[in-house]
Amino acid sequence: MARRPEALASRLAPGVEVVAGDVLDPAALEKALAGVEAAYYLIHSMGNAVDFEEQDRRQARLFGEAAKRAGVRRILYLGGLGEEGPGLSPHLRSRQEVGRLLRESGVPVLEFRASIVLGSGSLSFEMIRSLVERLPVMVTPRWVTVEAQPIGIEDLLAYLMAGLTVPLTQSRIYEIGGADRMSYADLMREYARQRGLKRWMIPVPVLTPWLSSLWLGLVTPLFARIGRKLIESIRHPTVVRDDAARRDFDVRPGGVREAMALALRNEERQFAETRWSDAFSSLGGTEVFHTRLGNRLVDSRTVWVPVPADKAFKPIRQVGGDRGWYFANALWMLRGFWDRLVGGPGLRRGRRDPDDLRVGDALDFWRVEAYEPNRRLRLAAEMRLPGRAWLEFEVTPEGDGTLIRQTAIFDPRGLAGLVYWYFLYPAHRAIFAGMLRAVARKART
Repeated sequence: MARRPEALASRLAPGVEVVAGDVLDPAALEKALAGVEAAYYLIHSMGNAVDFEEQDRRQARLFGEAAKRAGVRRILYLGGLGEEGPGLSPHLRSRQEVGRLLRESGVPVLEFRASIVLGSGSLSFEMIRSLVERLPVMVTPRWVTVEAQPIGIEDLLAYLMAGLTVPLTQSRIYEIGGADRMSYADLMREYARQRGLKRWMIPVPVLTPWLSSLWLGLVTPLFARIGRKLIESIRHPTVVRDDAARRDFDVRPGGVREAMALALRNEERQFAETRWSDAFSSLGGTEVFHTRLGNRLVDSRTVWVPVPADKAFKPIRQVGGDRGWYFANALWMLRGFWDRLVGGPGLRRGRRDPDDLRVGDALDFWRVEAYEPNRRLRLAAEMRLPGRAWLEFEVTPEGDGTLIRQTAIFDPRGLAGLVYWYFLYPAHRAIFAGMLRAVARKART
């Protein structure tokens, strides 16, 4: 069930049905839960500006009541680890309260309580990533030393899937975690090691959650109010104290090093399989600049041309070499000259063939990484950079013509990579815009 099903259109596996609705809408819940035997409840409202605890209560009550009326046999709920008591943070207290309210509906609830989840999209993981990537030296408050028991996203999904078939005659709570216990500081050091970054941490005793949240709002994707709620939760140890999950499930979670490496490999796989035109289709704009798929920065723009796809693709497959890059060639030559000075290939390699491309071809200081004739070309940069870069073109028939999408992607390596991207972004923006206009003009003529 999603409030905007169209946003999921490009991400659905075959056989998946999406129901439009909102958990605060009883009629929508009735429609979504009709004929359902098991329902996953993976909702929380921490990002809302309103009282998130009260909204979480309303949502849980409405969902539990609707599930009971629909005859749902079990609810699988993902909550948060934390020892129950009056000193628990509002975020963790709300997570546990939602589980209790779902159980009060009368439907058997299988509640998993987890600590930090290591995988793209996890607030904690994205905070760790942003801090390590952007700050060579970190002033760290006390909360980075609090012990947690992280779990990899693959292991978490394994528990959620196994929860469909485990015998459940009454509600159960399972605490789940990975094989290692460690602090946020340890996690940041491990992330830095796997990304090949050197980072220094200076502990200080005076940074309050409020001050820390303001800082997080500046250097990470988290809003300050979310950062404050997250830090208030981090101040509590989140470790597994009841090992019932290991006895009742066949899942054997791995350690932090393995889980983090797998999360980064999954991002690589997703990136390799992603079509940027699909990823951006639901946003409705012709130009996008934001972070997608983990750490990568993206500049994507489109133009429509009144010609068939093969005509639109012709200047794309002929780019580079003696023909140049269609716009600001002097700047491309200057970039190539500089690249040779610092040990890169520069523009001297040219093209194997003026009209034909194959995967693996060298193309000036790029390499052809993906090629589908009259449809798609993706180039991986081989020039010297503080990170990795790709340039992708894709053409799609639309109406009486063709839509051309051009996407530049940069995976910065640490602070140097971010400085490089933002320092040159005005120039890159002008060059990429001019290049796409030139491609469209050549396609039309």
